[in-house]
Amino acid sequence: SRKVDVRVVAATNRDLETEVRAGRFREDLYYRLATVCIHVPPLRERNADIPVIASVLLEKAQKQLGKKVTGLSSEALACLTGYHWPGNVRELQNEIQHILVMGPEGGELGADLLSRRVLRGAPQGEADDIDMLVGLDGPLKERLESLEARIIKETLIRHRWNKTHAAKELGLSRVGLRAKLERYGLEKIEPLEPPACGKAAS
Repeated sequence: SRKVDVRVVAATNRDLETEVRAGRFREDLYYRLATVCIHVPPLRERNADIPVIASVLLEKAQKQLGKKVTGLSSEALACLTGYHWPGNVRELQNEIQHILVMGPEGGELGADLLSRRVLRGAPQGEADDIDMLVGLDGPLKERLESLEARIIKETLIRHRWNKTHAAKELGLSRVGLRAKLERYGLEKIEPLEPPACGKAAS
């Protein structure tokens, strides 16, 4: 056998603790991956970083498409910075590729090249739901279930886990709410405890 020395870097846009409780993610694997966790806020929470990220994505897109430009105009950067980015970095990457394809070779990419979606912005009230659905991977059913689980959890937290009040707001019976809590693994809200030292995870 040959020994190897590797470092595993994993990323996800799902709440793995919730996935573990629901039985959709192995608990032993979770604790192997969760040695050092870094939370990366979505673009909407760090607008000041967008010009830097956009420049990096533009440089990458130029190499991929074999096309050179001088950069993004200040007006284009202002529009990119002011947009909510419900699709997060993936949506920004697509937008950069779009304006690079539409823009002139060797010229500056102006705001007039941006998609109408970015120019007019996204409805603020819908942004979080769009972010949840667009950002997730997998079939539509799984994305909707993840969104439903998040809505139920946030409603319960808002009502301090009073199931009667939460069920009323959600338009569910207590029995129906209890079934969904069990389905999504939301019945137990205390933090997961790591396996005891010296014991292997089952």
